Amino acid sequence: MGEKFGKMYRQVKGQAYTRKEYMSGVPGNKIVSFDMGNRDEKENFPVQMSLISKEKVQISHNSLESARIASNSYLNKQLGPKNYFLKLRTYPHQVLRENKMATGAGADRVQDGMRLAFGSPVGTAARIDSGQKIFSARVNPEDYKHARKALKRAVMKLPTPGKVVFDEGQELIG
Repeated sequence: MGEKFGKMYRQVKGQAYTRKEYMSGVPGNKIVSFDMGNRDEKENFPVQMSLISKEKVQISHNSLESARIASNSYLNKQLGPKNYFLKLRTYPHQVLRENKMATGAGADRVQDGMRLAFGSPVGTAARIDSGQKIFSARVNPEDYKHARKALKRAVMKLPTPGKVVFDEGQELIG
C-alpha cells in the first residue's frame, strides 16, 4: 500500500505530537537545506519578499521539500547561485501517525480494525498559522520579479493558498 493523500493530514487537529525522544521509528526529515543561495552576503540584497500562508494548516515535510526545490531551482537558473538568498522559515516538528490497514483477501481476519488504533509514525509536518511566513527570498531590486515567480512556484506545491508580499518598509516601482 502506498502513501496516503496529503489532504488527510493538512487540518490542524488536536494537541501537538512532537516529543520524538519518547517515540521510536519516526522517519527522518526530508528537507535537505533551510538556507539556499548566497548565504555569506545575504544582508547585501536589499529587497526581501516572503510567502505567507492564508490559512491555518499542517504542511508535510515532503511538501516543504518539494516547494523548496521548485523555488530554489528557478532562482538558481534565472539569477545564478550568488545573486539571491532563499530561506525556509518553518520546521516540521509535528509527528504524523497512521493506522496501517491490511488489504486483500482475508484482511478482516488479520487485523483488529479500530481497536487500539493509535497508529505508527509515518512522517513529520509543520503547523502553520494564518499569516505566518513560510519562505523568504532576498534579491537585488532589478530581480524582484524572479523572486516573486519563484515564491509563486513554491505555493503550487503547498496544500494551502498563499500570497507573496514585500516585507515591511520596502516599496518598488515597476
